Amino acid sequence: LRKPDAGFSAAALAAVLFDDLRLPPDAHLKVAYSGGLDSHVLLHALAALRAKYRFSLGAMHVDHGLQPVSAGWGRHCARVCTALDVPLAVERIRVEGVADEGLEAAARRARYAALAAALAPGDILLTAHHCDDQAETVLLQLLRGTGIAGLAAMPAQADFGPGRIVRPLLGFSRAALHACAREHRLLWIEDPTNQALHLRRSFLRTEILPRLARHWPAHASLLARTARHAAEAMELLDAVAEADLA
Repeated sequence: LRKPDAGFSAAALAAVLFDDLRLPPDAHLKVAYSGGLDSHVLLHALAALRAKYRFSLGAMHVDHGLQPVSAGWGRHCARVCTALDVPLAVERIRVEGVADEGLEAAARRARYAALAAALAPGDILLTAHHCDDQAETVLLQLLRGTGIAGLAAMPAQADFGPGRIVRPLLGFSRAALHACAREHRLLWIEDPTNQALHLRRSFLRTEILPRLARHWPAHASLLARTARHAAEAMELLDAVAEADLA
């Protein structure tokens, strides 16, 4: 994928999708659209690419119902999608199992289940996870005492429900996406849970990673590189296991 410090643009996204990830140009793409900065930049760039490529484009917004303002976020997403001429499906879910799994894990499980159920065979779900998200995931997995599979963190693409899930922004930093959003004067939702320090990912993002950056300015790309190494190691282990089984 692209280098984490590369600038983001619609052209750079097209290079990742069709050169690096080799998606078919006539793919059926669905964006997991929260209304936040990252997914808004992804949706905006994809909408700009439709004139050149033949893919169909839709968006899906999951309303977890965990905050009183969540219905307003859905209306914001609907306005953005109307302006971009992108069909939007809103999935309202109920998050269960919080006592056993914790809020973050339970919400993630419910969200992914709803997204998978909404895909048709052959659909490709695009999420806006970027290099900094990958770095956070690696740290969270390390703190869980994970093995190689966990350290591989989020793959760039994988089977998902009846279709596939693709993360084309893993080679771009949060700063690059923010610069693109400012350039195009995009308006996005700021989720207050991003600052909720009782949530582990938010705590890492707010308290820990900025301190790491003082001594390791390239910490995000270095941690993401660890994920790539672990993914390559898993591929080799799987290949050896298949050969041994044969």
